[in-house]
Amino acid sequence: MYRRLPEQAGMQARGEVPFVLNGQPAVGAEGDTVAAALLALGQDACRDTAVSGVPRGPYCMMGVCFDCLVTVDGVGNRQGCLVRLRPGMQVETQHGRRDIGR
Repeated sequence: MYRRLPEQAGMQARGEVPFVLNGQPAVGAEGDTVAAALLALGQDACRDTAVSGVPRGPYCMMGVCFDCLVTVDGVGNRQGCLVRLRPGMQVETQHGRRDIGR
């Protein structure tokens, strides 16, 4: 459904950023946010809702809607659209509610 613009399609122009998605190696482009990298990889859902388990994915891409929540390097409830992708980053989709930590 989502694809990069033709001038951005070749990651050689921007550089590759290797990261781990749900325990599997993945590659994004330099300058991507986590949400943009997931969409470019065909990963439509970032999380499942706490009550009904319905998959949710990035919507606004500017930090307003909270539909792109992911776990980044072990920290849950991170807005993927606001987190810049870094090499070696560990990203996991969220399932259900997350504990705040007490």
